[in-house]
Amino acid sequence: MQWKGVMPAITSCFDRNLGLDLAFIADHCAWLVDNGCTGIVPLGSLGEGATLTPDEKVAVVKTCVKAVGSRVPVVAAVSSLSTREAVDLARAFANAGCQGLMVLPPYVYLGDWRETKAHVSAIFKTTSLSCMLYNNPVAYGADFVPEQIQELAREHPNLTAVKESSTDVRRVTAIRALLGDRLAVLVGVDDAVVEGVAMGAVGWIAGLANALPRESVALFDLAQRGEAEKARELYRWFLPLLRMDTVPKFVQLIKLVQQEAGMGNARVRPPRLELAGEELESALTLIRRTLASRPKFCQSSTRVGPEESKSQSVPTRLARA
Repeated sequence: MQWKGVMPAITSCFDRNLGLDLAFIADHCAWLVDNGCTGIVPLGSLGEGATLTPDEKVAVVKTCVKAVGSRVPVVAAVSSLSTREAVDLARAFANAGCQGLMVLPPYVYLGDWRETKAHVSAIFKTTSLSCMLYNNPVAYGADFVPEQIQELAREHPNLTAVKESSTDVRRVTAIRALLGDRLAVLVGVDDAVVEGVAMGAVGWIAGLANALPRESVALFDLAQRGEAEKARELYRWFLPLLRMDTVPKFVQLIKLVQQEAGMGNARVRPPRLELAGEELESALTLIRRTLASRPKFCQSSTRVGPEESKSQSVPTRLARA
């Protein structure tokens, strides 16, 4: 399992009846990998995992694995109200062929450290898959501080990465100070990627990559190579969109960017509702203005690794989804 590069936390595409559009999800995954992404992370918050049934979640994982599992790792998010269901999901995802798990604290109930540790430990223990701990105190309330992450890493050899979404870049340096290269640290908030990479993060669980993978990969690569001036220039252009990953309606906004970029639709499952009125118009104005000034290199060529003949042109069926 290689925890590195740009690994999009993918959205879950819905059809007009709000059922899963698995054909789109498969093509979307392939398109992301064609454009340089190094992994696929389904079923997270951006994937509206909380609105999917267990059977739907397994179907999504199987779809992703069939689409790109021979090319890049598929890392399924394990999130649940109960520890028992989380363990069952981890087993089901392993059987479905994913190569890693992204482990979240339990939904709704905010336990103390003893309880939260027991929950995530039960998931680690039930699988031999490489696991990434998801630390997002802003969204979930539970905060895995660096010393607690160190404790988990000592007890669970298959805990090999952490998605750090505290929005505090100092956490990257603190984790690395305690654990060195024992854990791969990946940035989990889009508008902290350049800062996180500068402090030693080796990957990015990205949101806006769903719509703009080429720009995301280019930004990450520039930051990792230390090309500060070029990174700042691209970052400055990208930030109005990247900041959409950090607000309560980030799912609606990122799906709207996908729609405007010709890569999907803006449908979401309740309790979320699509943006409307002034909120929608304001978002569209910002998105369209930003896309209109898209860097030229991102409009004409692609970075896809070994299969250089492929391009980022949007397949017809994807644009219509």
